[in-house]
Amino acid sequence: MLKRLAGFVCVALALSACDPQRIDKLEEGVATEADVRAQFGEPEKIWDAPGGGRTFEYNRQPQGHQNYMITIGTDDKMSALRQVLTPQNFAKVKPGMPMEDVRKMLGKPMKTTSFPLKNEVDYDWRYLEPPNTSMVFTVVFNPDYRVLRTLSAPDPDSVHSR
Repeated sequence: MLKRLAGFVCVALALSACDPQRIDKLEEGVATEADVRAQFGEPEKIWDAPGGGRTFEYNRQPQGHQNYMITIGTDDKMSALRQVLTPQNFAKVKPGMPMEDVRKMLGKPMKTTSFPLKNEVDYDWRYLEPPNTSMVFTVVFNPDYRVLRTLSAPDPDSVHSR
């Protein structure tokens, strides 16, 4: 069991370490959908983007600290590549916002936790606060999956936060 867990952690770290190399091979306005898929593989999810394009979600949770959103325009060219787990994006999450809007903005969370007695569900994303502090951003949803509140705290499961 421990051997399998260690192997999983090594693979997760290797994948996130490869991201800068993959990103360097993609140029906005030049790279095609095929180029993006060749570098990043199949997306976790594909979202409709404003203006008729599509946004590919590349999730690095639960062990990584990034989630990437790569937008492909109607011309089949990559128009944007963003690492979305940032304080700027976290600040856009407001009370009343629907869960799907949060997911489109931040990607798949590292975990979800239900609190039936409180009628709440927490979605957690792991991210890095510079220079290398591992943090967890939590969005608390009501039973209708609307944002109640958010918070950030040091990641209790990471050596980066100690």
